[in-house]
Amino acid sequence: MRSGLELTELFNHCFFNDFYTRLQGLAPEPLYLPASRNRAACIFFTRDYFASALHEVAHWCLAGAGRRQLPDYGYWYHPDGRSAEQQAAFEAVEIKPQAIEWIFSRCADVPFTASADNLNGGALPSPSFEQAIYKQVVQYMNKGLPGRANQFGHTLIRHYRAGHKLDLAEFRARTTGTGLLPKGL
Repeated sequence: MRSGLELTELFNHCFFNDFYTRLQGLAPEPLYLPASRNRAACIFFTRDYFASALHEVAHWCLAGAGRRQLPDYGYWYHPDGRSAEQQAAFEAVEIKPQAIEWIFSRCADVPFTASADNLNGGALPSPSFEQAIYKQVVQYMNKGLPGRANQFGHTLIRHYRAGHKLDLAEFRARTTGTGLLPKGL
């Protein structure tokens, strides 16, 4: 089992100097706080959960400079127990972060499961959401990841799978409502 604390060292080494941003575990809930005069920007992830860290880093990698000046990048968040409409809006904005998280997961050689993040409103991601994540993975694998995501993916693969080149064949879609699974795990 991988440690989220080890991941913080990799992230902080990779990005702290250029982006004055640190990754921090052991938080009760994920949260992003922008830098202030006295403190670096901080990406908090839940407890020591490796998957939570990868997911929060994926959001950070997608956030532009303006969004990185806002707490939680200025996005809304409806807590667990969302309505069907709120869940559809959630899934629409989570496609790219979860696709990057899946790629990061493969780079770090850990399993990935798509998250609906709505245990009280229906715990499983919809098949259309899973398929959309898979299609985004295919697009990223064919056209490349955004800059910081690409940089962190290379850091992960060098650390966890030295000498390995990530290939699209490591991914497959399974849209049965039970989660996406990487091929071969």
